Amino acid sequence: MTADNAQTIDISAEDRLRADFYNFLGLLLAGPPDQLLLDQMAGLSGDASDLGQAIEAMARVAKVTKPAAAEREFNALFIGLGRGELLPYASFYLTGFLNEKPLAQLRNDMAARGITRAQNVYEPEDNIASLMEMMAGMIVGRFGAPASLEDQKAFWSKHIGPWATHFYSDLEGAENSVLYASAGTAGRVFMEIEREAFRMTAD
Repeated sequence: MTADNAQTIDISAEDRLRADFYNFLGLLLAGPPDQLLLDQMAGLSGDASDLGQAIEAMARVAKVTKPAAAEREFNALFIGLGRGELLPYASFYLTGFLNEKPLAQLRNDMAARGITRAQNVYEPEDNIASLMEMMAGMIVGRFGAPASLEDQKAFWSKHIGPWATHFYSDLEGAENSVLYASAGTAGRVFMEIEREAFRMTAD
């Protein structure tokens, strides 16, 4: 997917930060972080807010995490022998099975928005990493004009809101989570912030 820079003119600083955090979560959940991403995570600083504190905790863990350990952790959580500890798919969280109705509904909404799966990606589109990337792209206009807040809310409420907080909570408490436990906390808090922000926008 390519960015359309001509469409990114009217995006507020706050929306850019939201998109950046969605992108960051998508990157971290798509594959194990390399040294560059770990260094970037280690350099993050937060504030006194819940999200700021979660980011500070993530930075502390990233500072002492080596890429090989992060890869082992990622594999144990999401790949495993047969399957990982967690199945990060909307269909699984909402129905108990993979490739179910939530995936079909997502594909319809992606088609309506001109969002296509990247050529080299074979994961079902309803995995958490892809959904985080889609939200980021909608906010900054990677798939055409930036999505209105109403459109963002509609997509989030249908495809992310019903399950992502539960997934991030599971990631926080997963047996194999160390680095990803802190990412789970940050993701959960961010989802709660987004839910509240969307709740405050008029339907």
